[in-house]
Amino acid sequence: MKPISNRDNPTLSPSLLEELKQHGTIKSLEEGDILFRDKSSIHSVPVVLEGSIKIYQTDDDFRELLLYYLKEGETCIMSILDGLYNEDSKIKAIAHENSRVLLIPVHKLSVLTKNYPQWVDYIFRAYHTRFRELLDVVNAVAFKKMDDRLMNFLTKKAELLDSKTLEITHDELARELGTARVVISRLLKKMESDNLVELARNKITLL
Repeated sequence: MKPISNRDNPTLSPSLLEELKQHGTIKSLEEGDILFRDKSSIHSVPVVLEGSIKIYQTDDDFRELLLYYLKEGETCIMSILDGLYNEDSKIKAIAHENSRVLLIPVHKLSVLTKNYPQWVDYIFRAYHTRFRELLDVVNAVAFKKMDDRLMNFLTKKAELLDSKTLEITHDELARELGTARVVISRLLKKMESDNLVELARNKITLL
């Protein structure tokens, strides 16, 4: 069995991964399935085995802002903190594609912390990664123009899916970037005229 790793998080060794599986359960998700909702109780924390998960922040008007993706080998530090402190979730997690996640019960986390130093290192690195990504979101919302945010979003999504052609609607882009559909449509038309993208029905190809 290969260790689960990526460029941001530490390697989960086969022995640690097997131990995690002993403490948790594996759940399969289809694209669009909700892993957990905001304002819900956190009873388990996810480790992504396959696929990817989108993490959103929502407000009282049900508007959403995409914060980051959980990729293979990553966990959600915000759900860990909410679970440990018995607080309701402040985020919503949705499967970005067909995925498999390992769900570890919150009450098992103390056992892992005591017995596996690598788990502690993994959690700290996950916290560092998420904090850096949240700073990027704050910087983008506060200081970057929407056309820059849109191009950055499309580029990251293409890298995640390893495809320059993205199946996504203008409504979805507007929702994930926290803006209006008409703004996204206008910017995409401008990007197409600048030969940055090619537009088709519910598809965007990066050039």
